Amino acid sequence: MTLKVSDIGEKELVRYIISHSRSITPDDTAITELGSTNLISTTDMLIQSRHFPENMSYFDMGFKAVTVNVSDLAAMGAEPLGFLLAIAMPKDLKLTHFKEIIDGVLKACIYYGIPLIGGDTNEADEIIITGTALGLAEKPLMKDTYEKGDLIAITGDIGLAALGFELDTLDNIYAKRALKPKARIEEGLILRDIATSATDITDGLASELYEIKKDGFGFMIYEEFLGISDEYKELSDQLNLDYLDLIFHVGEDFELLFTVSKDNLEKLPIDYKVIGEVTDSDVIELTLENGFVERIENRGYEHYVSE
Repeated sequence: MTLKVSDIGEKELVRYIISHSRSITPDDTAITELGSTNLISTTDMLIQSRHFPENMSYFDMGFKAVTVNVSDLAAMGAEPLGFLLAIAMPKDLKLTHFKEIIDGVLKACIYYGIPLIGGDTNEADEIIITGTALGLAEKPLMKDTYEKGDLIAITGDIGLAALGFELDTLDNIYAKRALKPKARIEEGLILRDIATSATDITDGLASELYEIKKDGFGFMIYEEFLGISDEYKELSDQLNLDYLDLIFHVGEDFELLFTVSKDNLEKLPIDYKVIGEVTDSDVIELTLENGFVERIENRGYEHYVSE
């Protein structure tokens, strides 16, 4: 039987590349020594039919292309250095729409304090935007350097974008989070001196927890600490959706998931929400509001295998 890329999925494809390269760091970004500091680099490709909802404006497409890359810099606690843009598009795309995309890119670069320093254009059947973000970090914030007893926290509410993708109306906080996501770059710069590890939440909380898990360690997440509102539960129910499914298995939040020692928790000058703790159980679990404990499945958005 001949395997296809859809048989193993994106994460296994990335692991294959990493295992065959001596110079790739298995973290949110690449890390390259540069004098007394480190060059932090990351790249993300966004395809119109896969990553941009039909009701997303061209401006927001451009803004998101920067956000997804800057979010990786934030997860490493890196200072933004520069942004490269490669964009492919149909030859019959209206010029006004192209200009709106570029306007979104430039406004995002201003918002995050990261200059646009170069790029490329090409022709394609649909809009494809590839961004590359560069940053600097003397001591990058890694994703698996936590210890038993550390607290698990997030920088804000999660699951809002997941619900926003399902709603028809655009005039609500959920749609805003889905269509106009923002990276937590300032929070990342603060966390690099206090947190013990960090990553950003793009593919769902469950997927990110499994991504940072190392042998011999586990995580216990508490539903009551997630701060899920009654409105969120009611809207999910009206759409015949499981609210915990949306929170754990969809993603697109671009919040930071981080660990911090109990002693350093009070030193955090940012808004955060403690949602659990690092254990030595070697499993990832959720304590429900009713007190029952269940395993969290390793599911989340993944290219090639997701419908």
